[in-house]
Parts: sequence; structure tokens; C-alpha cells
Amino acid sequence: MKRILSGGTALLTLATCPLLATAETPDPALQDVIIVTGQRTTTATDAALTPEAAPLTGVDITRLIARTPGAARIGNGEMSGQMQYRGLFGPRLNLRIDGHSFASGGPNLMDPALHYAPTPLVAAVHIDRGISSVSEGPGIGGGADAVFKRTNYSNSSDATLGYDLTIGGRTVNDSLSTGGIIGASTDTWRANLLGAYEEGGDTEYKDGTIGGSEFQRSIQGLSTGLRTDLGEFSLDWRRHNTGFSGNPPFGMDIRFVDTDVVKAGYEKSFGDVLIEASASYTDAAHGMNTYDLRPAMMRREALAYAITRKADISATFPAFGGSLQLGADTAEEDHNVSVVEPENLDNYVYSLPDIVIDRYGAFAEWTGTLGAFNAELGLRVDDYEGEGGTATFGADATMGQKMLAASYNASDRSADATTVDIAARLWRPITDDLTWRVTLAQKSRAPFYLEWFQWLPSGSSAGLADGNVYLGDQTLDPEVALIAEAGFDYVTETAYIRPTVYIRQIDDFIQGTPFDDTPGVADSMEEMMAGMHGSSAALLRFTNVDARLIGFDLDAGMDLPGPLRADAVFSYVRGERRDIDDDLYRIAPPSLTAGLTWEGQDWSATFETRAVAEQDKVSVTNLEAETPGYVTLSLYGDWQVKDGVRLSAGVENLLDQVTRDHLSGYNRNAYGDVTVGTRLPGAGRGAFIRLSFVG
Repeated sequence: MKRILSGGTALLTLATCPLLATAETPDPALQDVIIVTGQRTTTATDAALTPEAAPLTGVDITRLIARTPGAARIGNGEMSGQMQYRGLFGPRLNLRIDGHSFASGGPNLMDPALHYAPTPLVAAVHIDRGISSVSEGPGIGGGADAVFKRTNYSNSSDATLGYDLTIGGRTVNDSLSTGGIIGASTDTWRANLLGAYEEGGDTEYKDGTIGGSEFQRSIQGLSTGLRTDLGEFSLDWRRHNTGFSGNPPFGMDIRFVDTDVVKAGYEKSFGDVLIEASASYTDAAHGMNTYDLRPAMMRREALAYAITRKADISATFPAFGGSLQLGADTAEEDHNVSVVEPENLDNYVYSLPDIVIDRYGAFAEWTGTLGAFNAELGLRVDDYEGEGGTATFGADATMGQKMLAASYNASDRSADATTVDIAARLWRPITDDLTWRVTLAQKSRAPFYLEWFQWLPSGSSAGLADGNVYLGDQTLDPEVALIAEAGFDYVTETAYIRPTVYIRQIDDFIQGTPFDDTPGVADSMEEMMAGMHGSSAALLRFTNVDARLIGFDLDAGMDLPGPLRADAVFSYVRGERRDIDDDLYRIAPPSLTAGLTWEGQDWSATFETRAVAEQDKVSVTNLEAETPGYVTLSLYGDWQVKDGVRLSAGVENLLDQVTRDHLSGYNRNAYGDVTVGTRLPGAGRGAFIRLSFVG
């Protein structure tokens, strides 16, 4: 079979070399694996592998993830894309960067988790199928881990040099993306430097320019490891610097995001017991404003800071006929957000002052054979404690801000929650070609810090980008989801299909609801303050409601006569409120991506069609607009020039269609040619090219 099937993701692989470390290949029943760059490996569902290139549709790794079953991209900006998985996104997903999660710098997630995974540095993305394992941490939905490139230990005491470098560009926004690693290793130590630089101008589409969609980002760092008789030690450090980058669906754009990430790890086997531990520190500083990348009637600058301290330890050993992992972890997040008028520094307010969220967790996870099934059984308990500091303001703050600050300061300014997760993931190989899967779980999520503590009416909403104004509630309860899913993987030498059907019944789903019983009537100070955001903005308070998500997704493909192959991915999800007759906000419409590939000896060419249905199941509560469907065509190819050198190129949106992606939000930037308040369009016709060097 002429395809990569590492967990069922096609058209997504580039070349590499043996020195470069590849992520551990998980059981395909548990994870999808996008091999961005990696050694040509084989799993239980691989056959006759041929690496291929996906179209370079942007620098954001979420564009690549969106090509997998159940996944979609939320377009809040070129640097601010979020992953949606089966209708859930933002804090509901368990997203890791090289196995590590940490808080975003700002309350609107302009730097969401996958912002910190530039494509030139990523070796593979592991997507948790359905739910994340309890050992990976809390989260009500699925999750993903963007695994970085690194040099691996060699089998010799002599040092060996290796590198993996990529450079690429797109014409649709005159963008450049380059980066990679260079390092050396022996059988006892490894070390590599890493770096990336990406920049681009405003994106063009058929009717003009998307104003304020430019971006700039750089990353540098190192990764090291040392094997000794005392165990294996590792140390990773990265510095992320994002410059002026646009966020058209938000009220502000990125001025800077400066983030340092440091993580130390330890691993050692004591007989049959494997001990693993890590500690990390992340410091994110984030500045955003209303005037550098857009015209502004009211000039405002927001400064946000987030510090994350984490530690974990686990022990894995044989037990009950399988393997048992017991672990504990802790995380502390410190958040501060202030807003100031640049021309009048006495007009400032600390809108999220000294918010501290502490989490203490413990888990047990067993893998082994349970009757006729392979099984992963997990139990996790997390305790959360949240505290808010004192809201302060400048002498020229408005009377409304002062009154609401006084009310907040007089409140308890504390919140707590305990969550319990129970998961059973079962799969049974019936034949060499067929595996049945079933998952039953209860998964939980504690409120996000602004859902608890946002006292000042604000457009900050963890990236909802609906144009509305939000307030928090310190009495919010955790979300609790009952999850069931079933499916099968059928993979032969010439065809494959992997369908899944699922349901998530969520109690206490956190959703913005009208602030009071008289929406549109400004009879409170909160509503008067919200009115400053514009007459079209509704004041919503985060509230516990009841929700349901049901869906179906699959990927499939087959070899055709000659050198042809067909692949396809289909996703459908429906999200609805159970307490009232309404739909959930920002749910991806049904979509189908299908490609026809011609494979030569060392090259391939793919003609691809993407069809997206209209989305008329929209949230009345969030004042959400319907979106028409569209179809786009793309053509791209891949050429193995020689060992270690690969060239890929193509043209996206061949017919230059004007598309309106339902997850892209509404334009709030008056620069460019997109009318303010209308759905942001996708990129127009454009070519891309990418060159990779591995050795």
C-alpha cells in the first residue's frame, strides 16, 4: 500500500535521517500521528510507506492538525490559531508542547498552546483519539502533543553531527518560514540547538487584502540529555519572541509575546520500576493594543503576564497482568492583566489582578489485556484552588471602573473545585486487518481563570471572538462530561477505513448567557460599561448550562490502478444546549477533504478537493451568524531530490474562491478590504514552496 498510515493521517510526511529522534509510536487505537518530519517508521497499521508533503497553507501547526478526522482550525490570526477537536477547543483540550503544557500569556489566547510549536521545529504531532489518557493531565476533550525535533542518542561513543533544516514561503502573504535544529550526540549524551524565524505580510484574497493579518515570530533554544549510572537527565530551554502580529477577529492585535520555557527531566529504571519526573518554569509577557495594526478611535494598551510552575513524578511497574502507572503532579499559574491609555498613564485598571490558580493531581493508569480486549483504564483526581488579588486603578479611571472594582474587591475573590476523571479505552484486534474500538469515560474541566475572576466587562473570552462582552462568576462549577465512542480500524495492503461515532453529554458546560433578564436595557453599571464596547455587543456572564456533542468522522483511502491512490477525511459534529433550544457556539460545519495522488519512484503529485457545508446550526445566545458552504481545489507535489534533500511545492485555492470559514470569526479591523463585522475570508489563490535538508 503506497501511503503513510501512522494512525491514519495521509499526505503529511517529510523526509528525515536516522540521527534525528522520532516520537514514540503509540498504539493506533489510541492516537493519530502526523509525522511532520521523522524516520520512516512502521506501526501496527503501517504498510509500504511513502513520505508525502501536505500543502504549506500557513506557518501555524493547527493548519496541519485540521487535516485529520474530527479536527478543525479556529482562525484568530496567523499566529493565534486554535485546534478544535470534535467541537471542543481552548481550555477544554489537553494540549502539550513536547509533552509539556503551560498557561498562555493573555486572557484571549492570542498565544494559544500550539502558538509555541512552529512547524519548522516540529517532528510529529500526536493527536489523542477521542480523549486524552489520564496520565497526560486534565482535560474534558481530546488533546495533542507537538513533539519537537531533537538529536537522539547514537550507538557509538564517537560524536555524530546531525541537522534538520527547512525553508519555505507563500505568495499569498509574501511569507517566509525557516528553521530547524543542528546538534551532535554519542551513546551517553545528546545536544542540539534549535531556531526558527517566520514573517509575513497581510493575506490577499480575490476581493482584496485582509487588513492587519501580518505576523512575525522567532524562536531559539537548546535541548540536551545525559545518561549516567544515576539515571538519564534532560534539560530543554526555549525563548519565543512574537512581534507585531494581527488578530482581525479580536479588538486588539499582538504587539509582543516574549516567553521563556525551561524544563528539566529525569528517568531511571530500578529493576521493574520505571521512575519519571520533571519540573518546569514558563514566563510569558504579552503586550497588545488597538492602534498599531488598525485604526483606533480609542487607543488602549493591554499588558498581560503569566507564570507557570509545574512538577510531576510517576512510577510504572508490572501489576495485575499488565503495566500500572501511578503518578502525582502539581501546577501553579499566576496571571496579571492591566489596561492603560498610552497618552494618559493615570487612566489604567488592573482587570485581572494577581490571579493564582493552584492544581494538585494524582492518577492511576493500567494497560494490559482485559478479557478479549486490550485496555487502558485510568482514574484521575485534581483539586483546584483559585484566588484573586485586589483590583487597582489610576486616578483617571472611569467612575464605572472604580465602582465595579470596589464591588469585586469586597467579594470573596476565591474559588475551588475538585474534578474526577474515569476512563476506559478498549480495543480488540479481530484479524490482522480489523480492530474494533470503544471508549467510555467521565472527563472534567475546572473553570478557566477569567471564567472565575473576570470582574470588568471585557471582550477577553479565551479566544471566542464573538464580539460580545464577558463577565466571570466565582461560583462556577466544573464541567463534567460522560463520553462514549465506538469505531473500527480496517487496514489492508490496498485500502483502509477508520470510522468513529461519538457522544459527549456535558453537565455544567460553561457558556456565556445574558447578564440579566433584560438584555439590551442598560439598567446596571455592568451593562453601562459593556455599552462602551459598541451597540452590537451583548453582555454575557459565564454560566453553567447543559450541553451535548454528537458526531461522526473517518478517514479512508485505497490504491487505484497504476500509480494512483485516493485518500479522504470526513468530519461531522453537532453541538447543542440541553437546557434550552439553542446550538453551541463556533462548531465546525461538516467537511470533506479528498485527494487523488500519483506516485512516482521519488516524487508524487496530489490533486485535492475540500468541500465545507454551510453552518446554519448557530448559537442565538452568542448572536452567531450563519456561514455558507464552499469548495476549493488545490494541487501540490513532492520530490525527493536526493538523500537528505526534499522539495515540495503547490498552489492552493486554484480557482481563487472567496471562502468564509465558519471558525474564522468576524472582522474588527478597518484596514484592508474586509467589511467590519463580516466573516473573515480565507486566503486567495497562492503558491508555496518548501525545501528541506536533513543529514
